[in-house]
Amino acid sequence: MIIGVLVVIGIIWSVTSYNNTPGQYDPLAVCLKDKGAIFYGAFWCPHCQNQKKAFGKSARLLPYVECSKPDGRTQYQTCTDAKIESYPTWIFADGERIIGEITPEKLAEKTSCPLSGNLATTTATTGTTTSL
Repeated sequence: MIIGVLVVIGIIWSVTSYNNTPGQYDPLAVCLKDKGAIFYGAFWCPHCQNQKKAFGKSARLLPYVECSKPDGRTQYQTCTDAKIESYPTWIFADGERIIGEITPEKLAEKTSCPLSGNLATTTATTGTTTSL
């Protein structure tokens, strides 16, 4: 009985610590949001899934907007208003749109955001304060 409890506690601890460790692209994802970039996608879109996979654990921090309603056929008004016709679509603060998957490297280059590194250092240089 005690061994079973210890195993369960070990599994919970392992999963919790994995989820709390920063992802490789956390600074980039936070900076993209801070700079006004928006990633529009749909849950059923394989290219959107690939875009998120490219960010690994950092995908949770992306400035993502889900466009598809649960029926998979219609989209939310926010995306209609933004004239989103294809997924993924990235819209940047300067109004530029890029349709399709974009590597983290290209996103960092486009936005002058750091690709990776220490989040505290990154936010200090961008003048924003972020706590994760």
